[in-house]
Parts: sequence; structure tokens; C-alpha cells
Amino acid sequence: MNLGTRLSLAFATVAAAVAAAVGVLAFYAAVERVTGEVDHTLQTAAAAIVDGYGDVLQAPSSGLGDQRLVAQRIAPDGTVTPLGSRTRTLPVLDTDHALASSPERGATSTTELAIGNEDYGAAYRVLTTALGEGRGALQVAVDVNLSRQVLSGLAKQITLLALLVTFVAAGVGWLLAGRITRRLVRLATIAEEVSTAGPGAHAVPVDGRDEVARLSSSFNTMLRRLAESREAQERLIQDAAHELRTPLTSLRTNAGVLRHLDRLDPQARGRLLADVDGETRELSHLVEELITLALARRTDEEDDDVDLTEVVRAAAERTRRRTGRAIVVDSDGTRVRGRRQALERAVGNLLENAAKFDTSGTGTIDVVVRRGTITVADRGPGLAADDAERVFDRFYRAATARSLPGSGLGLAIVADIAEAHDGTAFARNRPGGGASIGITIGAARLLPDSDPHHDHDSPAPDTVVA
Repeated sequence: MNLGTRLSLAFATVAAAVAAAVGVLAFYAAVERVTGEVDHTLQTAAAAIVDGYGDVLQAPSSGLGDQRLVAQRIAPDGTVTPLGSRTRTLPVLDTDHALASSPERGATSTTELAIGNEDYGAAYRVLTTALGEGRGALQVAVDVNLSRQVLSGLAKQITLLALLVTFVAAGVGWLLAGRITRRLVRLATIAEEVSTAGPGAHAVPVDGRDEVARLSSSFNTMLRRLAESREAQERLIQDAAHELRTPLTSLRTNAGVLRHLDRLDPQARGRLLADVDGETRELSHLVEELITLALARRTDEEDDDVDLTEVVRAAAERTRRRTGRAIVVDSDGTRVRGRRQALERAVGNLLENAAKFDTSGTGTIDVVVRRGTITVADRGPGLAADDAERVFDRFYRAATARSLPGSGLGLAIVADIAEAHDGTAFARNRPGGGASIGITIGAARLLPDSDPHHDHDSPAPDTVVA
């Protein structure tokens, strides 16, 4: 059963319940009103007869159409004396005998009696009133068949009306359900197409500003991100396949040569083994970089309050131990909300990149932290115009870097970490020679307790050589 049918049934059920409840209440209110009117007429008639106004039995009963009253007196010994022109005798019940024998005046009893057969019988509502002081009791009755017929007709009309309301509600519910679920059906259809054919160029029209519109907008955002993720995965796989082909081909060639290792002279054997060792290390490094890149935005590390000074100093100390290069850290004490290990990895990649391109090995590497922006400046050859726009592309290697070790993924990882922190990566030439490469962190991630005593518009007073 689809959602539209369920909503239609829900509308019909609610309408039927409401109509039934209103109908029952209306019917019982009508019964109470009619019964109250009959009882009032009987009480009025009984009081008039007791006071000597017997002609009330000759006129039609007020509020009961042309129905005339039937009356009789019950003696204390049970003898019945008809009153008025109608001589129909009413059955005397035990309660009526008790009232006729009662010495107290004014006690009453009301009951309904069926007299005669089903075809020619009548239903009477009887009021018995004790006259007291040994005078017996007075019974006044009226035929309520007409009232019952009226109430029976009213019950049928209420039932038909409830059924009509139910069918109308079901129809209206079907139309409303169609309008309500139309966008959901469209969304479900597109979701099914995406599940079988991929995100592709699917898009859900966004109509209105209600919850369904919000769901459609979120679904479009999800589709866009899925398409971007799929495209990035395909591009990564293609680039990885291209980059892995060279070391694998070299290893396959060397493996073929290793089968004839005993035929090689010691010098050729040494070169072959060194080549195999170098290619293996390069392949291992490339695989590690690929894993890091794939997981750059998918990590179990949670956001925390991070002091960028500590992050930069830790990365600088590690790079100094590896390369022996002097690294100057100039930080303004910025604190951010982010992932410490990821940020340390990004700064480490920037420092490794600077150390690799500054081939002189004599100049210092400068790291400047200002308002969530981390800039690493080297004194190398700088960036060509084309390189500045592509250094963060995966596997891209400038012409000057093709002879240097590396996979071309280090700066791509830096760019992904920056984007994961709502920032960007940038690269430009440094005045006086060299390159300045760094990242920014989104302003919303800057913490308000970032070194309140430091003037961000002036150079930092503390300079640390790692």
C-alpha cells in the first residue's frame, strides 16, 4: 500500500470517526429532547387532571402532533377507571399498584409499554402519579410511535450523512494525498534511478519552502556531492593507475633480469638491486600517499581546540630532524577548532616541499602564522606561472621537480586538509626569490581566546628557530 492510499484511508477514517461521533451525539441529544418534551407534556396533563381540568384529554398533546392522551385512575385495590373519551386500558404494573397504595402524594413512575400486536399495536409512554391519602394513582400516557418513527428516520439520515461524509473525505483525501505525495513520489523515483544508474545529472525540482522542499534541496546537495565524490574517485584511480604503472613496469623488468642474476657481474648486480630497492621504496611511499589522500577528509579524529603555534613547532622539529634545515617559526598565537594531526600533517608536507625545492640547503625556511593563515616560505627557484595554478593538483610535478623524489601528492593532501577546515590552499612567489605556499583556516573556526595580548597587525615579537 503506497503512501497516497494510506493518507486517503487516514482522511476517510478520521472523517468517519468524527461524523459517527457527531451523529451519535446529535441522535442522543434529539432523543433526550423528544423524551423530555413527552415527559413534560405528561406531567402537565397529570397536574391539570388532578386539578379538575379533564378537557385536556380531548385536545391533541402539545408538541406531539395529533396524538391524544390516554388516562385512567387506579384505585388502591387495583380497580382501573378509564378517563376521557378514549377507553383504551393501560396495563398496570407492580410499581403502579405500589403507587396507588402509597399514602404519600406526588411520587411518580415513568415507563414505556407496548400494547397490541406488531401490525396494530402502539407504544405508550406512561406516567403514573400517586394521589395519596387512599385516593389511588393517576396514569397518563401518550402514543410515542410517531416520535420513534421520527427518531428512526433521523438515525437513518445521520447514518447516510456519515457515510456520505466518509466517501467525500476519502475522495478529497485521495486528491490531497496525490498533491502532497507527488513531490515525494518524484523524489523516490529519482532515488531509485540513482541507486541503479548512479548520481549522474539527476536533480529534484525544489517547490515551496516546506519540509518536502527542504528534503529535495538536501537531496540535490547529496547528489551533487556524490557526483563530485565519484568523479574524484575515478580521477584518483586513473591518476593512481598512471603513476603506479611506471614503478610496476620497472619492477617487472628488474624481476625478469633477476632470473639471470648469476650471469651478471657484481657491479651490474649492485646497480640492479639498488634500482629494485629504490623502486620499492618509491612504490611504498606512493601507496602511503594515496591512502593518506583518500582518507584526508575521512578520519576518526574529532575536532578539538588547537594551538597553531604548537602544531607548527611540532612539524618544524620533525622536519628539522629529517632534513637538518633551520626553520624559523613566527606565530601570533592563533587557536582554532580543528583536527590537530591533520593540520600537523599539512604543515609537515609544506615544510618537506620547501626543503626539497631549496636545493642550496643553506637558507632558512620561514613559517608565519597570522589569523589562521599558515605560510611556508623557502629560498628556492620559485614557481613558474603555470605551476602556481597546478601545484595542488594530484600527481602534478613541475618540470624542475621531475628529477626529485616524490609522488606529486603532498600538496594535494595539503589542499584537502585546508578544505576540510573550511579554508583554501595558496601558492605564490616570494619577494626576493623562492616560493610562499600555505593554507588558510575558515574564520568561523578561529577561537576567541587566540592570544588577546598580541597585536595582529604588527610582526610577532617571539621568533623561534627550530
